[in-house]
Amino acid sequence: MYSLTVRDHMMIAHSFRGEVFGPAQRLHGATYIVDVTFFRPELDADNLVVDIGRAAEELKDVLAALNYRNLDDDPGFAGVNTSTEMLAAVVADRLAARVHAGALGAGAAGLQRISVTLRESHVAWATYERPL
Repeated sequence: MYSLTVRDHMMIAHSFRGEVFGPAQRLHGATYIVDVTFFRPELDADNLVVDIGRAAEELKDVLAALNYRNLDDDPGFAGVNTSTEMLAAVVADRLAARVHAGALGAGAAGLQRISVTLRESHVAWATYERPL
C-alpha cells in the first residue's frame, strides 16, 4: 500500500459539555497540526498516490471553514462536543467529499482510504480513518 501525507494547521475555540471534560467545559482554544494521509494499492499513471499540490490546497480549503472560528457559534456543531476525535472525522469526511467530486483530479480515482490526524500537542493526538 502506498501513502502520501500532507500537513497544515488550524486554530479554533470551543467548549465542552459534561463533567468528564473538567475545566475544558469553559471556552478555550486549540491549535491543531493536521496530517492527512491518502492510501492506494498502486501508483497512478504518473507514479503518484495523488497530486501533492492539489491535496495540500484541498486540505487548506477544508480547514479554512474551521480556522479562527469559535465552533460553539457554528450552527453545524450546535449541541455537539467538538472533540479532537470528532473534528478529525469532520475533516476526513469533507476531504472525502472533495475526492468524490473530482477536486483531486482523475488520478485520485484509485485512492482507497484517507486518514486524518489532529495533533493537539506533542503528547496528545487523535486519528480518524475511513474508506474512499
